[in-house]
Amino acid sequence: MHISEGVLSGPVLAGGWALAAVGTTLGLKRLDYDRLMTVAILSAAFFVGSLIHVPIGPVSAHLILNGLLGAILGVAAFPAICVALLLQAVLFQYGGLVVLGVNTFDMAFPAVACSLIFGPWLRSAGSLRTVGAFCCGFCAVLLAALLTAGALALSGEAFMTTATAIFLAHLPIMAVEGVITAMAVGFLAKVRPELLTIRLAG
Repeated sequence: MHISEGVLSGPVLAGGWALAAVGTTLGLKRLDYDRLMTVAILSAAFFVGSLIHVPIGPVSAHLILNGLLGAILGVAAFPAICVALLLQAVLFQYGGLVVLGVNTFDMAFPAVACSLIFGPWLRSAGSLRTVGAFCCGFCAVLLAALLTAGALALSGEAFMTTATAIFLAHLPIMAVEGVITAMAVGFLAKVRPELLTIRLAG
């Protein structure tokens, strides 16, 4: 779901950078540094999951895993996703440096929002935790698709068709990510339940 360079308007790019900077700064301030290894591993998972993608006009569709990052990292998903997107832009030219702010906000904000909305369910037990994890994975991609489509739509009417295509192309990915997040959270609840307790430092 990367937006490529040269697509967005100046105000949208500036707004994306401002929002991404606020989110990343907040994420770093609230990061529990005892969990740096977990942040690094999930950032790497996001990096790898996004490598296999299908181009759709100026964007692409692929696994995102932002709901999983949000479920485990909370607001620390912002710096984790920013680093992964930065490496993808530098190493593989996915997205780009100028559009990094918008891409970071579009992926990380839904992760944090879903972790706050579904957090109580994620920290419960049994089927409620499974439902919460599925909703976290599903809705994180849903919101990311809407934000990406919105950024394109704000940059010109010419991108409305692409914005619609992005949303439709990610409908099956939302369901897949919901299942992946539910399975991953269920596994972690058995072997490393402490990872599902988001601790905020500072």
